[in-house]
Amino acid sequence: MNNYIILIAMSPFGFHSRCEDVAKAFADKIKGRTFLITGVSEKSIGANLAYALAAEAPARILLVGRNKSRIDPVVRRIATNYPDVVATFVPCDLTDFDSVRAAARRINEDAAIPRVDVVVNNAGVMAPVKYTLDKQGYELSLSANHLGHFLLTALLLPKIVAAAPGARVVNVSSRGHAAGPFRFDDWNFSGGAAYDGWSAYGQSKTANILFSAELGRRLAGAGIRAYAVHPGAIIGTGLADHLGEGEWQGIYEVALRNTGHEFPALNDLKDLSAGTASLAAAALDPDLDGQSGAYIVDCQVARPLEPYAEDPENARKLWELSEELVGQKLEL
Repeated sequence: MNNYIILIAMSPFGFHSRCEDVAKAFADKIKGRTFLITGVSEKSIGANLAYALAAEAPARILLVGRNKSRIDPVVRRIATNYPDVVATFVPCDLTDFDSVRAAARRINEDAAIPRVDVVVNNAGVMAPVKYTLDKQGYELSLSANHLGHFLLTALLLPKIVAAAPGARVVNVSSRGHAAGPFRFDDWNFSGGAAYDGWSAYGQSKTANILFSAELGRRLAGAGIRAYAVHPGAIIGTGLADHLGEGEWQGIYEVALRNTGHEFPALNDLKDLSAGTASLAAAALDPDLDGQSGAYIVDCQVARPLEPYAEDPENARKLWELSEELVGQKLEL
């Protein structure tokens, strides 16, 4: 349904699977562990993942986000339904690197959090219509979808290493990577002169895949695994509420111009639970242990739609550029 080539069909879960069923199947990978999720406002896949995890008795869920008022209802629901689970809001604006550093410092200095077993980098924006810069002067999609998460992961690495072997980092990508490659020669869109929202979105989602592949390669010896995930086209999250019908259609023209290929039709709509299932599989499924760095679609290992998203040299170059842009090495 996704126009993907499934490379390894190793899981009983697939397109129609429910997040709650995946969590229940791997409850032993949840109980007593600590999870960190970004992008956890109500009606998001991040919040839905948090609810599914909370039902299986983790020790703690760190809910990372910018807007406390939108995350407090998630904290309250977990506290009400699962009182033994510690659900903590961690303020963090991923497009403000000072804020990212403050959030990481808060977690790293908390003795009640000896380790972080699974990081799910889920927060993001989709195709801002107008060229927008973050606090550092970087294009907003790249900052929110990739650079902020790269920095957060780098800063939390001591806590992640403490959970190894068996720690995981999950980066939420998208089939949107087929809208365009990473623009190494002009990643900031010539100060806006070369900007369009779908190319920016494609660049950031390609970055999620490349980052996951290189992270998995570099940290394999430490027992830390990484995955990129395409959740599917999910109904009702609000991610694309700012886009009108004409703006939605623009992705087809942009993808054809950037790649020479037709962008795949959006024929795989999912509800929130089905859309979150692949995140849960990437975070939990032990059958994926030998596939670190892989791209996950419908709970299975798949091949990205464009070769630039699986090029090892692109992954290496992006890693080095990301370290430069955030001013932080990601290394053991």
